[in-house]
Amino acid sequence: MEFLGTTQTASYCVPRKSCGFTELPPAVRAPVVQECCQPYYLPGHRYLSCWRPSLFYRISDAQACPDKEATCRSALRPPTILPALRSALFCRYSPRDWEQSSQLQICGAEASRQWSSRLTGDSLRLMQEKEQLTRQMQEGTTRNLGQRLSDIGFWKSELGYELERLTTENQSLETVKRRLECAAEEVNCPLQVALECLYQREKRIGIDLVHDKVEKNLIQEVDLLKCCQEQMRKLAQRIAIQMRDNRDAQHALERDLENKSSAQFIDEKCFNLRNTSDCISFFHGMEKIDGTTSVPETWAKFSNDNIRHSQNMRANAIRLQEEAEHLFETLSDQMWRQFTDTNLAFRARISEVTDMKNKLQTQLAKLVHPNMGKG
Repeated sequence: MEFLGTTQTASYCVPRKSCGFTELPPAVRAPVVQECCQPYYLPGHRYLSCWRPSLFYRISDAQACPDKEATCRSALRPPTILPALRSALFCRYSPRDWEQSSQLQICGAEASRQWSSRLTGDSLRLMQEKEQLTRQMQEGTTRNLGQRLSDIGFWKSELGYELERLTTENQSLETVKRRLECAAEEVNCPLQVALECLYQREKRIGIDLVHDKVEKNLIQEVDLLKCCQEQMRKLAQRIAIQMRDNRDAQHALERDLENKSSAQFIDEKCFNLRNTSDCISFFHGMEKIDGTTSVPETWAKFSNDNIRHSQNMRANAIRLQEEAEHLFETLSDQMWRQFTDTNLAFRARISEVTDMKNKLQTQLAKLVHPNMGKG
């Protein structure tokens, strides 16, 4: 089988025309020539003979000559074609192939263009949707930050007001404590006087060592003064404990207020950030980190508990101040009453002793000078 590599319309494939020469008788029987048509495939189709053009070719069944093999081959050989021309003929396509290939390329380019157009449209639409979503999220975050700043400002004002009132109460409580300590120290003077009176009265001789009202009042005065000292000192100790609790509450308020100030500074900085702000960096994975220890409800409850604790401490401090004032009035009234009673007892006792002394002196004079009474 030998491929001719060209169409049937070629000049060397049509029946040869007579040129006036006498035809030679056939030496052998003419070979059987079969014509067939190769099916057409689109360019790029993988096939065993895809490199050959979709053209007709002839299949010739060559038979060997018994006598002269060379003569038989020359009679069956087609016209000689140059190698370059044969290669060119093998590589040619039909116009239909060329047109179909061009149409396929045009269709492919059009499909690619449409796909690119749809992809561009989808990308632009996605960008617009994400930009709108980002803008909405930024507006929501800005709104939440504004509300957060308002809440922080409210709690800062409440904490500051409560801290100021607690500080004032601490100062008042410190003043009351100093007054109690000073009053307890000042009671030592009348106590020493009463003890000195008892000590001096022990120097009486004989029957004059009478357990009279003066001695009773002096003993009551000593006990009262000691009791007053003990009450004032105990109340001063309670005030010192309350002042320690107040300082703890004050420290909690100051720490909470400092944390609120720090959070307000951070939130104000975040609130003022814009897409065009400087020194903006992207930190990957920060949204997955949850370093919070509270939620808005527990955050507000923490500050509220600090304020309530401070209010309770202030209420206790006010009660202690009122108790101290009441104790001052009560003890002062009791000591003054006891001092008056002791002085009255002293005057009465001195009057009695004076009268008895005068009577004794009169009787003594009568005994020494018996005639004085008669004259």
